[in-house]
Amino acid sequence: MVGRDPGEPHRAATSLELFFDLCFVIAVAQASGSLRGALTDGNYATGSLRFALVFFTIWWAWMNFTWFASAYDPDDVPYRLTVFAQITGSLVLAAGVRRAFEDGDLRVITLGYVVLRTALAGLWLRAALSDPARRRTTLRFATGVTVCQLGWVGLLFLPATLRLPGIVVMIVAELSVPVWAQSAGMTPWHPHHIAERYELFTLIVLGESAAAATVAVRNAFDRHHATGSLYAVAAGGLLMAYAMWWLYFARPAHTLLATTHQAHRRRFPWAYGHYLIFASATAEGAGLAAYADHVTRHSGASSPAAGAAVSVPAAVFLITLWAVHLRPHQKSAAERIPYPVAAVGILLAAWSPAPALAAGALLAVLVAVVTVRRR
Repeated sequence: MVGRDPGEPHRAATSLELFFDLCFVIAVAQASGSLRGALTDGNYATGSLRFALVFFTIWWAWMNFTWFASAYDPDDVPYRLTVFAQITGSLVLAAGVRRAFEDGDLRVITLGYVVLRTALAGLWLRAALSDPARRRTTLRFATGVTVCQLGWVGLLFLPATLRLPGIVVMIVAELSVPVWAQSAGMTPWHPHHIAERYELFTLIVLGESAAAATVAVRNAFDRHHATGSLYAVAAGGLLMAYAMWWLYFARPAHTLLATTHQAHRRRFPWAYGHYLIFASATAEGAGLAAYADHVTRHSGASSPAAGAAVSVPAAVFLITLWAVHLRPHQKSAAERIPYPVAAVGILLAAWSPAPALAAGALLAVLVAVVTVRRR
């Protein structure tokens, strides 16, 4: 398992990586469905916090394997079996999402996460044996991942009052492992491959968001409630999904990764910033579904609060996408100003009679402005 050539031509995602992503869809769907339930019940703060923590485990496990596979991917039998072990861990993690949301029970989700990450630590050890030039870096990765898994298991034995601070500490530790490991030397990674992997996961979360909203609106139509409002939710949801896709793919990521973002200080913010992009895109579907429940009078939430479930994820997606993915391409204030202005307008849409339609229309106008300006 020697490092792959970062300049390798025609490097693309493998079928095993695509299979890995598809299995992660289950965990993403579970997180989205649980967030919808919390929002529908009016548990905005608790539901959002639990969603953020659960989605972190999903995103972090996916991202770590993605960067490892860009550096080392022999595609032999031991490698495939280890990836299968990670997929198994992702399915166990998905099975524990609802328990984590409803009861705060972290045992199943921790088990799945430990299986995922332990398998990855094994891959890092194999890389250490096969790649002497980068042994110090790969051993740091293996050590950091293993220590963090011991920490997650230890959290299960803490009192409930100490669990949240412990989780925050563990998240900081997890985020620090790549920074610490790469300070001993950089592992090889392919800009086109990483860009494609992130683009594919963006499609996954956007698709899951559209699917969650579609199912909720369909169920509401089946109950024959508030048909006009549901049409507005459906139209707004479609406009948002189309605009979010358009804006993300307006600029190719590999042009940054192959040039200005080779340095740690730019690459890490880009890679880590995608957590908010992925999480907000997933939360958008849950927010649309919760708002559909609201307009059919199955929710006790106030209208602005229900509207915020739609507008806040869209605004977070837009402002994060602009900050980490689009702003480095922009040279003038005229190019930059429309994004924060649109984000403020989307937040204010929570107070409109049709927040989904208003937010979707604002995103569509932004797409039109950006497209015309570029042409």
